[in-house]
Amino acid sequence: MPFENTPDPRFLYYSSQHEEGLSRLLYVVEQHKGAGMLTGVFGCGKTVLARALFNTLNKNVYQTAFINNPHLKSVELLRAIARQLGAENLPEKLNEMSTDHFVEVINNILLDNAKDGKETLVIVDEAHVIDDAEVFEELRLLLNFQIKNRFLLTLLLMGQPELKERIHKNKQLLQRIAMGYHLEPISKDEVSKYITHRLEVAGGNRNIFTDDAFELIFANSGGIPRRINQICDMSLITGFSKKQDRINGEIINEAVDSLGV
Repeated sequence: MPFENTPDPRFLYYSSQHEEGLSRLLYVVEQHKGAGMLTGVFGCGKTVLARALFNTLNKNVYQTAFINNPHLKSVELLRAIARQLGAENLPEKLNEMSTDHFVEVINNILLDNAKDGKETLVIVDEAHVIDDAEVFEELRLLLNFQIKNRFLLTLLLMGQPELKERIHKNKQLLQRIAMGYHLEPISKDEVSKYITHRLEVAGGNRNIFTDDAFELIFANSGGIPRRINQICDMSLITGFSKKQDRINGEIINEAVDSLGV
């Protein structure tokens, strides 16, 4: 299935900006810069870029936590991070453990990792949904864990453009963001390359989309990969039902009408 909307890094099309985004994330992580931020409109490839980052890192060196639903209270978020970093015997009832206790648990994990020569990475996806200033403050406090002027943890915040506004309200956290990057929708010229790449990864050996199909896909998707996938997936179903061997503009229009996008 070449156009599934799942964060499968095999299908990541490395546009110039996706290459730049990944290189910046890697720089923050490998150079122990503390915190980085990746923003972009919905469906532009932030999550799949994070998965590609995971695949790049040495699993024997990096211990990671990936929080994909951060709309939590601060104590809930800290517990989720602690669990993903391997903490054991954490109580189920939140009132049995305060934020200070979870912070201490995480600190001990970070120190143990440092002693073992391991790096610790925490990625918070969809961070724009965090509306509690206390949550951002707790994340900032995690960056206070340092030894010899080196951060014990790398924090990557990912979300839609409004994340930047939320971060700017916490000046102390903003000062810890060593590098940020914003993903834009892919360009008109890259849409055909994006589609061809996904078809090739799925095993396709020929281009089944016509030039007018590419034009209409871009016009109806705005260059947002998630929308491109939706349109292409529906067009394949539509073309199959019509027993067509190529996807033309007529089929794209029918697919778009079916999706209501």
